[in-house]
Amino acid sequence: MSGNLHIIYNVILGSNSPRRRELMAGLGIPFEVRVMPGVDESYPPSLENEDIPLYVAAKKMEAYFPSLKDNELLITADTIVSIDNTILGKPAGRDEAVGMLRLLSGRTHQVITGVCLASRLKARSFSVSSNVRFATVKEEDIEYYVDNYHPYDKAGAYGIQEWIGYVAVEGIEGSFYNVMGLPIQRVYKELSAF
Repeated sequence: MSGNLHIIYNVILGSNSPRRRELMAGLGIPFEVRVMPGVDESYPPSLENEDIPLYVAAKKMEAYFPSLKDNELLITADTIVSIDNTILGKPAGRDEAVGMLRLLSGRTHQVITGVCLASRLKARSFSVSSNVRFATVKEEDIEYYVDNYHPYDKAGAYGIQEWIGYVAVEGIEGSFYNVMGLPIQRVYKELSAF
């Protein structure tokens, strides 16, 4: 139990993300992490950018669903970074990470997270979008960040809670935690309603 939220389910976080685990732990609700490797995260090219994270979160939910017990509530999520109608996923290596950060430098981009909550009997899904404004970042600062923080597991090649967030982020419109990978305030609200 946490605050006024009484959970009647065993909450399962279907994610390998340390940031999502950290954010869920902050709610003070007991939960278990379940990781299913090899979940297909592809999506049709015809999808609008804002629909992609919800589509992928739903695919993750479908992959975990067969193992879900009657008393379990599953949470899955997916986050993308979008700029100029281009999706920035997780960079394949150093050069791609540097290139992504160059693209974000001095501009505003969108971070969109899709979230699915499901039990054996019902499901809810939603997405949250935040606008993030980057200052102009010097080339040596981009390289320093990539070489020291290795942001290869992060959409858009950065973690807002890391060094680059301190020196580059001028402003955020929307949820800070959404930019970290899980709009935790909205998750709490939806869990309460579930």
